Amino acid sequence: MPRPLPLDALEPIVSDLDGWSLRTHQLYRRFEFADFSEAFGFMARCALLAEKMDHHPDWSNVYNTVEVRLSTHDAGGITELDVKMARAMSSLV
Repeated sequence: MPRPLPLDALEPIVSDLDGWSLRTHQLYRRFEFADFSEAFGFMARCALLAEKMDHHPDWSNVYNTVEVRLSTHDAGGITELDVKMARAMSSLV
């Protein structure tokens, strides 16, 4: 099972993740798109990635925005897998 990253290790990692921030035991980012179609397309690409990684985000979509929260529930916090997913999702924008 993956282990949660300690807070002192997370802070420099998150500062390198453009647009991401730390929330209580989660990585958080709000993505904005031109319209619903672009937002939904992004979510579809992320869904394929999530299936491949076997790591699924907590997210919501309202019209042109997608809010994402990443954590590894089994580990009780943020793991390397969440950081990898955040980088991958950012690269899909």
